[in-house]
Amino acid sequence: MINVTPSKIQKPISVKGDPNFIQIINVVKKFGTSTAVDHVSLNIAKNEVFALLGSSGCGKSTLLRMMAGLETPTSGRIVIDGVDLASMPPYHRPVNMMFQSYALFPHMSVEANVAYGLKQEKTPKQEIRERVQVALELVQMQDYAKRAPHQLSGGQQQRVALARSLVKRPKLLLLDEPMSALDKKIRQKTQFELGNILYKVGVTCMMVTHDQEEAMTMADRIAVMSAGKIAQIGTPNDVYEFPNSRFSAEFIGSTNMFEGRLADDDSDLVLCDYLDAPLQTRHPNNLPKDALLTLSVRPERIRLSYQKPESASNCTRGKLEQIAYMGSYTLYYVRCPSGKMIEVNVSRHALGQLGQIPDYDDEVWLGWDLDSGVVLAK
Repeated sequence: MINVTPSKIQKPISVKGDPNFIQIINVVKKFGTSTAVDHVSLNIAKNEVFALLGSSGCGKSTLLRMMAGLETPTSGRIVIDGVDLASMPPYHRPVNMMFQSYALFPHMSVEANVAYGLKQEKTPKQEIRERVQVALELVQMQDYAKRAPHQLSGGQQQRVALARSLVKRPKLLLLDEPMSALDKKIRQKTQFELGNILYKVGVTCMMVTHDQEEAMTMADRIAVMSAGKIAQIGTPNDVYEFPNSRFSAEFIGSTNMFEGRLADDDSDLVLCDYLDAPLQTRHPNNLPKDALLTLSVRPERIRLSYQKPESASNCTRGKLEQIAYMGSYTLYYVRCPSGKMIEVNVSRHALGQLGQIPDYDDEVWLGWDLDSGVVLAK
């Protein structure tokens, strides 16, 4: 089970420009009777790193290809820096796309690969040399300029592909699953490196990924996509901490869902009748009496103990059925009297304060604070 926490990376300060620098206006893309992108509208600010996050077939790559001009929208408009791209061929667009395969020419050296696009545009030779040198220094590949792609590691090839994309100084950089070809350890390191390069250059970037950690690490904002539509847009922290639907809550990381009926709605507090115990959380909007509710509570928000919590709300007892040791934390799966299984993420520090190490079939108490639950839209 994937566990994702909000990005803890201190991103370099990047001054955002025009909030409507990129405009995707009611875009639809159909393939025959199938709708791949369904009336999508969103704006991306200048110098922003924006991620499209979703599972395979949700429409994110199709949207990226329409930005690049590799697909034509069935309807809708795509505007970059005030220019409508509808009638503009791909090779004239102020856009560069870095493919997940990197697509480096195997018979060319690193510097020749980076220079290729500039040569096609008949850029003066001296300017090509200067811009290629700057681009390779930016990605720290200047010492590998004479090597062939097969002499580089996967991470190095990715940096060359990035240099080739940036050397043309595009108004919009498109990244299609930029880390998919790398193994996990290299991918985590490269996320930091690539993110720092993008912020240093100040380029506007739109990336597509199915990797939640990748999106939360690198992006200023994330759009979660499902079935061709945008399910939620927000900062990594907002999307993780305040999901607007069951889909968003379950897609980003792990969560526990509790379904019940509204018992009381006093000020900003919601009391939900649940099978095992009453659940209470903060919710600013008034809800109709007896409304059906779904509460989302992240596993790391739940405390596990051998003593009953002081609060009568947001606590239940159960039997520990499954344990997954993850190194820095341990996942415990507790079966409640109703039969529901609750996932709890316990850090090593918290584990040391329990007095004993939880074991299979132990009877334990679970509890969480008022601010830990989120009321989801039905």
